[in-house]
Amino acid sequence: MGSGISLLFLALGTIGGVGFLALAARKQVANLKGDPARSNLIKDHGGTPRQNMPGTEH
Repeated sequence: MGSGISLLFLALGTIGGVGFLALAARKQVANLKGDPARSNLIKDHGGTPRQNMPGTEH
């Protein structure tokens, strides 16, 4: 096995490991949120607007 092949396996293993950890973190966040298809921004978007703070009327 030459050094080029060893480096290739090391690079592919590193990329695979990082990808696996990213997918595991995404799954954990999706499970905590309870709805993996929608983010909090989209879930809470579209409601009635908040009232203006006192003193900000122009």
